[in-house]
Amino acid sequence: MAIQNPYPWGPPYGGPPPSPANVPAKDVRPRRIWYLVAALLGLVLAGVGVAFIVMTVKNTVGSIDTAHSFSSGDSRTFSFVQGKTKAIYVSQAGAGHVVCRIPEMRSGSMTEPDSTFTITAGSRTWDRVLEVKPGSSGDYTLTCTSELRSAEFALGDKPRVGATIGSIAAGIVCFLAALASTATIVIVTAVRRGRHRRRLAAAWAPAPQWGPPPPSGPAPWSPAGPVS
Repeated sequence: MAIQNPYPWGPPYGGPPPSPANVPAKDVRPRRIWYLVAALLGLVLAGVGVAFIVMTVKNTVGSIDTAHSFSSGDSRTFSFVQGKTKAIYVSQAGAGHVVCRIPEMRSGSMTEPDSTFTITAGSRTWDRVLEVKPGSSGDYTLTCTSELRSAEFALGDKPRVGATIGSIAAGIVCFLAALASTATIVIVTAVRRGRHRRRLAAAWAPAPQWGPPPPSGPAPWSPAGPVS
C-alpha cells in the first residue's frame, strides 16, 4: 500500500509557538534589593518627619512653666532677664477679661500681643494674653486676675510662631518626600525589571522547530513536453 505524504511541499509553516524562556529572578536587573532600599528610605524620611513634629510639640508645650501656675487673684514671683520677652498664659473655661500687674517693673514693660497663640497641654488649654519685656534683670512678683475665678495663670517663653510653623512644615515635607521617593523607586524598578526580563526572554527563547515557509509561485516541476 502506497503512503501518501500529507505535506507534498514540505512541513507547514508556523506551528505551535515555543514555550517562553524561564528567566531566573536573580538575572533580572535592577535587583530586587531596590525594593528594600525604597522601604528603608521611606521609613527614614517618615521617622525624620515624626521627629520634627514631636520635638516641635514637646518644645512648645514645655515652654510654659505649668509647674508654677497660680490661680486668679493670687501672686507668684518669677525671675526675669533684661531684654528677654516672656509671655503670660491663662487657662480658663470662657473669655473672661484678664488683668495682670507687676508693680516693681517700669510702665510699658507689659503689652498685649498682636496675635493669639494657644497651646494644649494635657487637659488644659493655655492662651497667651500678655507679654513682658523687662528693662532689668531680677525677681518680680506677678499678680493676675480674671472675671472667671477658675482661671489659672502661668508664665512661659514667648512663642516662636515662625519657627513652630517651619518645623511642622518640615515634618510634612518629610512625609511627602517619603511617599514620593518610595513610590518612584518601586515604579522605576518594576518597569526596568519588566523590560529587562522581556529582553532576556527573547534572547533565550528556543529556535522554531518547523521549517521555513513554502516558496511562492508555481510548483517547482518541469513543464510538460517531450524530453530531448
